[in-house]
Amino acid sequence: MDELIKTKIRVMFSSNVSWSIYNFRKDLLKNLYDKGHEIYTVSSRDKYADKLIKLGFIFKEVNINNNSKNPFTDIKLLYQYIKLYKKIRPDIICHNAIKPNIYGTIAAKLLGIPVINNISGLGTLFISKSFTTSLAKILYKFSQKFANTVFFQNPHDSSLFINENLIDSKKVKLIPGSGVDTSLFKPNKKKKTDIFNFIFIGRFLKDKGMLELYDAVVSLSEVRNDFKVTLVGSRYASNETCITEIQLNLFKTNNLFDVIGHTDNVQDELIKADCLILPSYREGLSKVLIEAGSSGVPCITTDVPGCKDVIIDNYNGLIVKPKSSESLLVAMQKMLNFEYSTLSSLGKNSRNNIIEKFSMKKVNNIYINEIYKLLNK
Repeated sequence: MDELIKTKIRVMFSSNVSWSIYNFRKDLLKNLYDKGHEIYTVSSRDKYADKLIKLGFIFKEVNINNNSKNPFTDIKLLYQYIKLYKKIRPDIICHNAIKPNIYGTIAAKLLGIPVINNISGLGTLFISKSFTTSLAKILYKFSQKFANTVFFQNPHDSSLFINENLIDSKKVKLIPGSGVDTSLFKPNKKKKTDIFNFIFIGRFLKDKGMLELYDAVVSLSEVRNDFKVTLVGSRYASNETCITEIQLNLFKTNNLFDVIGHTDNVQDELIKADCLILPSYREGLSKVLIEAGSSGVPCITTDVPGCKDVIIDNYNGLIVKPKSSESLLVAMQKMLNFEYSTLSSLGKNSRNNIIEKFSMKKVNNIYINEIYKLLNK
């Protein structure tokens, strides 16, 4: 392995959007780049493509329509991957997101390029059962035969794939999410204030529990007036569970909510928060729960895969029933009633839990070791 480390290799990371690569794998790519390796990033283009280029990575664009169910569109995407991979000839390709995991893997197989996939979450597609879900399972089963390694971010998702014979269990490895830079996301000494600051960070989707959050806050306001809810994020119109403009306006016109929109510096908002709320229906392994924990912020989240793997009830936060505004209301009341010492204890436990299980260094080492191991073969 030491011999390979000294050899320059061409590593490609392929996802659906540039934002995903920049937000979740930037530190890993920088680590590989600093070792002298050549880094290619492949995705549809957004403003984060230029940020990747500034870091020294080579960016290549493919046109991905995440919501398209047209088979001809997906065939065109497969052709794009084949053409691009054949031209660049990377030593190894790391995929993330559904379509890169499926069509990128098939393209790599045709060209004899080893592949590491990351099934970071099953998302909307697996929350509801439909023809599209069945088709996705068929495509996953076919394509993942050609992957060398497949990372899952929680044991529930990996078990689903194994139990339904969608993947060979020998290829499966667990990875603790995307990790977090614990030196960047760190606790801030907060003074106790009269107004308790709940915070939600994420895409404004129904599947993130936005509507349950609204109902719980309205109900809570009937008995308490010593709190507010900061919303960090924006609508994600390309997702079929995105809240409507009318629903967003309900948040904006309600004085209980402070809608501040999207930011690349969520740590600046977390240090002002008393508790993070994520009433999601399902996650891969929630990055925002990990970031909040690293910042020493207790959390309220749901008893679902990808959330309950980070939060332990009454240790570093509270667990509630999914899709239940009533359960969320009770937890918010409980958090408001905690003594300051109890909140501090939850915050310290949050930080310790992240350092022990979810550090960026741990995630990066897993990826790098797997890359070197496959290339050594």
